[in-house]
Amino acid sequence: MSARETILLVDDEREIVKLMEIYFKNEGYRLLQASDGMEALELLQSHDVDLIILDVMMPRMDGIEACMRIREARDMPIIMLSAKSQDIDKIAGLSIGADDYVTKPFNPLELMARVKSQLRRYKKFSYRPAESRDEIQIDDLVINFATHTVTVDQQEVKLTPREFAILKLLAVNRGIVLSMDKIYEEVWNEPFMESKNTVMVHIRKIREKIERDPQHPRYIKTVWGIGYKMEAN
Repeated sequence: MSARETILLVDDEREIVKLMEIYFKNEGYRLLQASDGMEALELLQSHDVDLIILDVMMPRMDGIEACMRIREARDMPIIMLSAKSQDIDKIAGLSIGADDYVTKPFNPLELMARVKSQLRRYKKFSYRPAESRDEIQIDDLVINFATHTVTVDQQEVKLTPREFAILKLLAVNRGIVLSMDKIYEEVWNEPFMESKNTVMVHIRKIREKIERDPQHPRYIKTVWGIGYKMEAN
């Protein structure tokens, strides 16, 4: 059984909600339900949520807008659901702050596995034992592992859990070039399956948030033909 993490499922298809309610309860999770983005935002004002499953197509406020609104203040994992399966749709979902993307119709067991994977990864990259180093500073960039925060020039920037995981990986290994497949396997915790675009999209989003000039980055450097590194300080 899980440690009673709370999952917010946002979907207006009642059949999916009822089905997943059975799976989540069997696994010991607490489940909150919303039928659109506006209802989800209201629930987040009064409940602590560990992970959100967010459908793209919904009335009043769709999943895309809801994801962007959530990311303005929250950093819990977000899994997007969509009937669209084209790569461009997946990249769009990841670009706005989602951590994973599941295409409808889906196998409930696969969704459960992705939920567990995201929760494990979030705990791994947001918690550090007391005796370990809790903070890395590179020039004006400060990454705090204990508080799961990032500041640039003393201004806090909001990263998604996966963006934070990538930045942490590069910072801990600063000065070392990490290939895209290495980054993917470490952060996504699964074999690299020709997912270069996925890594590149996340690196671009991180640069947009931490770099003064994303076109001429000073923190995350591209090593052409190999991968990425953070310059040692």
